[in-house]
Amino acid sequence: MNTTLPTLSDRALLIGRIWQPSLGPVLVAVTPDDVLDLSRLAATCSDLLEQDQAAVKVRQFIASGQAARLAETSAVLANSDEPSRNPALPWFMAPCDLQAIKASGVTFVASMLERVIEEQARGDASRAEAVRQAVVAVIGDNLRSVRPGSPAAAKLKEVLLAQGMWSQYLEVGIGPDAEIFTKAQPMSAVGPGSQVGIHPGSQWNNPEPEIVLAVNSRGEVVGATLGNDVNLRDFEGRSALLLGKAKDNNASCAIGPFIRLFDTDFGIDDVRQCDLSLQVQGPEGFVMQGSSSLSQISRDPLNLVAQAMGKYHQYPDGMLLFLGTMFAPTQDRHGPGQGFTHVVGDVVSVSTPLLGTLVNRVTTSDQAVPWVYGTRQLMRDLAQRGLLA
Repeated sequence: MNTTLPTLSDRALLIGRIWQPSLGPVLVAVTPDDVLDLSRLAATCSDLLEQDQAAVKVRQFIASGQAARLAETSAVLANSDEPSRNPALPWFMAPCDLQAIKASGVTFVASMLERVIEEQARGDASRAEAVRQAVVAVIGDNLRSVRPGSPAAAKLKEVLLAQGMWSQYLEVGIGPDAEIFTKAQPMSAVGPGSQVGIHPGSQWNNPEPEIVLAVNSRGEVVGATLGNDVNLRDFEGRSALLLGKAKDNNASCAIGPFIRLFDTDFGIDDVRQCDLSLQVQGPEGFVMQGSSSLSQISRDPLNLVAQAMGKYHQYPDGMLLFLGTMFAPTQDRHGPGQGFTHVVGDVVSVSTPLLGTLVNRVTTSDQAVPWVYGTRQLMRDLAQRGLLA
């Protein structure tokens, strides 16, 4: 629990959801000791984030004694580990529910270069290193100073076009328009301790540790959490038109452990300075570590929110927005020049001190727990509990 919760967790306002046997999903506040029921304040996470000054209202609700204690935090965390989960006891789910799950891609120079390499290698991991050297020789690796959509970026595009090295990934990496795509359907994300899925047909894939913003329907960022945007490099590398298959498979989206609401102790400026750590521990003893620093992002998080939601596109239930990652693993795992790819049984940990740690074990999407609980069933359960007006 000490690593799952943020540092100074007694000062953090953490929102989550638990699966409560016989009731279904329950919206909760999480403290270092207790899991507190917020159902009488808001029926869903989406409802809560729609409220003005949500953080203030949650604190007032807890202080008034109306948030009943449901369980001990450490016990629910222990039961969230899927291989040993007791279905008769509560466990933590992904903290979001009705919100759209969106993602922004190619927002860091390092990952942008790797996307170009995937494209040039046509999804073949064995060709990646040779292509990487050729790409860097032409465009360099110092694109960090190029501001997307700027005159300098436009000039760089002209040069790369003349050299035959322009790419769709460079277009969204340094062009005026960000890549925004649907990562997963509402209610489909898995939470802390649950297994994440890779398509069984993929031979080249990786985790993507990211900050995820919680945004209400008015486009206001009201909190943040962690996410793992599981990615199939071979599928997307073969064709950008396979992005949906590369990104959206059963259990391929992990979010959590909790949404930390913005308040006087935590806000968007803290998000901008977050450093994420990633660790992959393989069943054969393989260990990979990496990091991703939001301070290196090429587009400001609020600009990405504005490009995802506004007068051209509304989300009446709000959205969760992945901000992208600068982490693109190249460490050889199965032989020289093969790079990194997952194996079943990998344990993936994404962490940052202000948001805690999200841990998931890797399986294949056909072996992961099927997604069967959707919006219709949630509405039935909320109605049965008398929570729908």
